[in-house]
Amino acid sequence: MLVRFAYLAVAHAFAALRLLRMTDGEKDVEILALRHQLAVLQRQLGDRRVQLRPEDRAFLATLLVPLARTALRRFRLLVSPDTVLRWHRDLVKHRHARTSMNRRPGRPRTTASIRRLVLRLASENPSWGYRRIHGELALLGISIAPSTVWESLKTAGVDPAPHLVTVTWADFLRSQAKAVLAMDFIETVTLTGARQYILAAIHHASRRVHLLGTTAHPTHAWVTQAARNLLMDLEDAGHLAQVRFLIRDRDAKYPGLIDEILSGAGVTTVLTGVRMPRMNAIAERWVKTLRTELLDRMLIWNEAHLRHALREYERHYNLHRTHRSLAAASPLGAVPQALEPDQIEHLAIHRRDRLSGIIREYRHVA
Repeated sequence: MLVRFAYLAVAHAFAALRLLRMTDGEKDVEILALRHQLAVLQRQLGDRRVQLRPEDRAFLATLLVPLARTALRRFRLLVSPDTVLRWHRDLVKHRHARTSMNRRPGRPRTTASIRRLVLRLASENPSWGYRRIHGELALLGISIAPSTVWESLKTAGVDPAPHLVTVTWADFLRSQAKAVLAMDFIETVTLTGARQYILAAIHHASRRVHLLGTTAHPTHAWVTQAARNLLMDLEDAGHLAQVRFLIRDRDAKYPGLIDEILSGAGVTTVLTGVRMPRMNAIAERWVKTLRTELLDRMLIWNEAHLRHALREYERHYNLHRTHRSLAAASPLGAVPQALEPDQIEHLAIHRRDRLSGIIREYRHVA
């Protein structure tokens, strides 16, 4: 249809150019001749309807609709003026329908940065519903409808109205890091085949390690005394008042008396679940670090040699070894300061070996 309509438009455009060369008299004669031919055609057709193609209707509607209805009635047409106007309305309606097909229906799409922010707020705050997120966005000056927040969460597979739940274990550990100690046993074997047990505790916030001792026979009396020694060390350092929880597993080497001793100092014992090492993840990670950096790299002769190596490693870990969670500082050290440009140009670094080079530390020459 479009091709035929274009052909008709071009053909009649050239016909209009031909009319420019005609005089008014010649045009009047041609109009009279055309009117007579139209009258003859209508007389022959009688009551029969004229069969017009769609492109013919579109061309007539485009050409004649600018004329007033009274002017149309003066023309001797094969169809009535109302029919021409109806053709024009149909033409406009189809044109509007084609244009609407190229546009996305409904509301405009939410800005990608707002959708990312909505999902970020939902992931960082699992207990927030879509109304709470909408309020936070309004506080940031972002004006969107609550339904938009709901739709963004639903599209991403996030519950827009989560049930209020208790604090997760990870959230609890992060919020109570200054008040949490973790304890664990580490096993190793000397060259003589004797099995040695190391008892250690680590503070969650500072990552400071307390090596409480090593023994081949971790009796209940030995473990109880190690717990008392830990409490005395914390009290001497002024940290006992901060500690409120101690996380440990359900190992049978821990006596029931140890919980009573800790409770008397205001420390609550939290037992991990069965086969759930991630509940004591920080202690388990430190155990892996100890094995990787010390126990797997040296041969342990006997218990005395093990104690000496553990003392050296404890000093290295607490005073020198950096930690990502502490912004590259050590548990008992300050955050390192950036060097000035002239200091970088004249670096003088000294290496200190511990345990015959198994552990190496680097410092600026004083």
